[in-house]
Amino acid sequence: MIDAGRGHLKVFLGMAAGVGKTVRMLDDGRAELEGGRDVVVGLLETHGRTDTADRAVGLEILPRRRITYRGSTFEDLDLPAVLARAPELCLVDELAHTNAPGLEHAKRHEDVRQMLDAGIDVLSTMNVQHLESLNDKIAELSGVRVRETVPDSVLAQADEIVLVDVTPEALLERLRAGKVYPEARIDAALNNFFRIENLNALRETALRQVAESVEARRAAPEERPSRDGDNVGAGMAQAVGERLLALVEPRPEAQRLVRRAWRSAQRLSAPLDLLWVAPSAAPSGQEVEALRALQALRQLASVLGATLLVEPGDDVAQTVARVAHERGITYILLGASRPARGLARLREPLPLRIMRLAPGVDVRIVADRARLRARNGGHA
Repeated sequence: MIDAGRGHLKVFLGMAAGVGKTVRMLDDGRAELEGGRDVVVGLLETHGRTDTADRAVGLEILPRRRITYRGSTFEDLDLPAVLARAPELCLVDELAHTNAPGLEHAKRHEDVRQMLDAGIDVLSTMNVQHLESLNDKIAELSGVRVRETVPDSVLAQADEIVLVDVTPEALLERLRAGKVYPEARIDAALNNFFRIENLNALRETALRQVAESVEARRAAPEERPSRDGDNVGAGMAQAVGERLLALVEPRPEAQRLVRRAWRSAQRLSAPLDLLWVAPSAAPSGQEVEALRALQALRQLASVLGATLLVEPGDDVAQTVARVAHERGITYILLGASRPARGLARLREPLPLRIMRLAPGVDVRIVADRARLRARNGGHA
């Protein structure tokens, strides 16, 4: 059931810094204030932009919280002050921000969740490259690995998503005019992240993300009280629905496959299982690295909302087929196999064995575009 006491979250999403997300958030906040609501700014990042700062004039801005950690002083959102003030609406910039050490939560989106739980409506901002499932894709597009990410579930649970859009050409004009970064950073930005091809790709990604979010909301069934007839209907929907399984190994590169699989699952509105078929004997000397990579996979699965399964077995294809049957899998994704050597070249390839042992289940091999690009000298 929907929690009537929970706050309303509205996120302003953009393709990159400088498109105007914070200005739109402030304009919405001012309109709510003029409409008679109690509005405060919990955290505002102007980045030295005078037009952004001017938009905040007249809004109540709560003081930042100062934290000293290992001899350094940080300023951040004062969550206890927001909760004590208890406004109707709070504006919180940069949803993907990592909090200073020692605060109540590690990430700002967790602060926002606590505000929502307290019945406070929130306006916030973020760039599309901060979505966890897009981390690999953004690195491939831009050559920049984004370190601060937001679980996709945070955006999925937003009540409204507003795309703040400008053309790449207009954004570059803003950048050159000094309206995005200080003059000392402009040339570096133009030569790295703010290349026209990057911005075009990021804009397309942002547009697609919002379109998928709208479609997911249209497809989601309305919440209603559970009845026996509803349970039968839910069982029928489960029976004809899709369920994805991604075959992974405890290696760092498996995270790329997981994110790609999760994006596919989202488009199909389907749950995602991750499966590692653990051999009876791990390769000598690799136990520590495998455990570390497995923990990273568990954490990523938790962030994305996937289920990680670890099944013992020395026959990968048979184990995959068994799990697929038990869990009603309709779609299996696996990464490209490493080149076979020696007598292994005479064996039936793993994808073909899986297709033979699990008839009726679609099998997809997910390409490693980053490796392909490197092999082709930077061109995929």
